[in-house]
Amino acid sequence: MVLEAVMIVVDNSESSRNGDYTPTRYEAQSDAVSMIFSAITQGNPESSVGLMSMGGKGPEVLVTLTTDHGKILEGLHRTKTKIRGNSHLATGIQIAGLALKHRQNKTQRQRIIVFTCSPIPEDEKTLVKLARKMKKNTVSIDFVSFGEIEDDVTKKLQAFNENVKSGDGSHVVIIPPGPGLLSDQLITTPIMNGDGASGAGGASGGAEGADGGQSFEFGIDPSVDPELALALRMSMEEEKARVERRQKEEAAAAAKDSLTDIKEEDESAPLLNKDGEASGSGTDKKDDKDEGDRMDTA
Repeated sequence: MVLEAVMIVVDNSESSRNGDYTPTRYEAQSDAVSMIFSAITQGNPESSVGLMSMGGKGPEVLVTLTTDHGKILEGLHRTKTKIRGNSHLATGIQIAGLALKHRQNKTQRQRIIVFTCSPIPEDEKTLVKLARKMKKNTVSIDFVSFGEIEDDVTKKLQAFNENVKSGDGSHVVIIPPGPGLLSDQLITTPIMNGDGASGAGGASGGAEGADGGQSFEFGIDPSVDPELALALRMSMEEEKARVERRQKEEAAAAAKDSLTDIKEEDESAPLLNKDGEASGSGTDKKDDKDEGDRMDTA
């Protein structure tokens, strides 16, 4: 999978206390963040993930880019006691962009995933301006909007997405409250599976299953068994990487063999003849004898 540096921004505003997601909005985010971390780092071990919060008094970088899952879990647990205030979406995105700018591996693709479950105080004009700036800096931004989603919030997120989107990446996923876990619904979205995935959230579940599973990758509906679907996808990626690595090794071995088959002139001749003398010395000896015979005759 793609090599990337990802900053995940969680919403720890007062709205995240709501219990319309199991067990609360904040806990639902935490489970989803953990799942995203595992998917990213298992897809490419050199990818890294950081964590931020955007509620309370202001955005806070909880964990800089890392491959340590324990640090992410510790950051989520620490923020659980800081649920308060309103969200600061624009400022949070700007700080996340700065954190990505200072990543150690500059070959990593820059990506921000924002969870939002509260009203967005910034106006649309401000968000559009920020989106264009992020696009200029080649940062893709995904939004996971959940909770009691207002039309105003959806409009602002879509306007942001239209101005930041460039090629593959930058999605808006809207997940309404339901009996399923937020992480289970998120696994079927383009945020986890790229642009090849269907629609927003796990809401569009059973209708496509009537085809006998043929419309789903691996023949399995991810909304029914998300863990199995993720395991199969990871297995496919690992097998693909293994095949590519083997092909490269075989090509290198073939190139090496072709070089060893090239022989220099007279390389096939033995170094010593049957008399233990250097090859070719017999001719010189015969020439010396003939010269001596001609001198005696004279």
